[in-house]
Amino acid sequence: MIRYDLICGNGHAFRAWFSSSDAFERQQAAALVSCPVCGDTRVERQITTPAIPAKGNRKEDDPARARVSSSDSGDDAARHARLMRQFVREVHAMVRERAEYVGTQFAEEARRRHADGTARQRPIWGEATAEDARELREEGIDVVPLPPLPDEGN
Repeated sequence: MIRYDLICGNGHAFRAWFSSSDAFERQQAAALVSCPVCGDTRVERQITTPAIPAKGNRKEDDPARARVSSSDSGDDAARHARLMRQFVREVHAMVRERAEYVGTQFAEEARRRHADGTARQRPIWGEATAEDARELREEGIDVVPLPPLPDEGN
């Protein structure tokens, strides 16, 4: 089962479970996924973070959990690092698939779309300075910094 964080065309965020990503895509294409608040079937996935449990969440008395020696901790850290690199690649792929690239004109285009009300029609992505992003947020324009793609050699 896969849990997706979803958002409708009217901006209502909600969660739903699907048996697979293909099942979600089929149901979405057939307009079978709808917002529980307003019933809108214009539903898209939101960018989400993976659920990676922290060490402190482990139960010491859980016999099903294998004990990890200090020599194994590097393998665990390496696995988490691989998962995070994979997640960042997937986020980039999703953004490229669902958003329009506007290059270095990101701040100007975000302001224009916000002002004329077309910001929700199609998301955009591009380059902006940290100062541009801060100013956009102060102006009430939602922006999310995208982490850089990880180098394959790391």
